[in-house]
Amino acid sequence: MNNQNPTNNRKYTLSTTPEGIVDSLLAHINSLDVETMLGFYESDAILVNAKGEPQRGREDIGAELSRYFSFGLPMSITARHIFVAGDLASLVLDWNIVGIGKNGEKVHMVATSNDIARKGSDGYWRYIIDNPFGTQVRSLY
Repeated sequence: MNNQNPTNNRKYTLSTTPEGIVDSLLAHINSLDVETMLGFYESDAILVNAKGEPQRGREDIGAELSRYFSFGLPMSITARHIFVAGDLASLVLDWNIVGIGKNGEKVHMVATSNDIARKGSDGYWRYIIDNPFGTQVRSLY
């Protein structure tokens, strides 16, 4: 599926409004498919891993996404705040992945993200910064 054209598959369309970003995110991420989820990111996006290290490019972001998808469990999201300034949106989202993973082990990931989405020239909102553990204190030292 080519997610560069968000009309190819209605299930994985991108939002044309800031209010629709979370629903679009949920559809993409709960596909549990790296290629589908990569269509939710701008080409110059970063995904910050749990250590606070920015992952750049399709390969690095895809590898990080694979870690989340390896559980085989859906993500739940509650939006705390969405603030919009022009073509940028700041999102603070409470999320969790909870259940029994594909390997039979308990999974309990709960965090609050601090993300930035940008409206592209095509009118669709995509993530430019995905910081899933954005409110946690992390040290790179």
